[in-house]
Amino acid sequence: MTANDILFQMLPLAQKGYILFLLALETQDKEKNPELVRAMSGLCNGLGHSGELCGVLTGGACLIAFYAGKGRDEEAEHDRLNLMISELTEWFREHIGVKYGGMTCRDILKDTPDQKPDMSRCANILAETYMQTMTILAENEIETGG
Repeated sequence: MTANDILFQMLPLAQKGYILFLLALETQDKEKNPELVRAMSGLCNGLGHSGELCGVLTGGACLIAFYAGKGRDEEAEHDRLNLMISELTEWFREHIGVKYGGMTCRDILKDTPDQKPDMSRCANILAETYMQTMTILAENEIETGG
């Protein structure tokens, strides 16, 4: 799947304000949990629209934890969970942070009017980060069903 394929699939959802984690569930035909949707919306535009750490990155970390984290008493988190999240963070720093001068929404959007989300810019970051997140999961042999 290419970045353009992902953009095409995710754009209608992104226009509704969903973040990477929720887009991933939607594109994989996972059932949406309204409580989870509400909780994850706090990551948007840099943690509650504060301009801080990009919600695409934090959403990607949540997506990794969704598949590799502990969800029940009888489960154990994947032994590489934190390493996978660190790998995603380093990738984001090198690819997005370097390009925009940082990893916060404030940095990424500093040259946009009113520092508001730019659908084109944010959608591309979202697609690239989604692909990297899914690559990390696949490299660690974690089944996502997608």
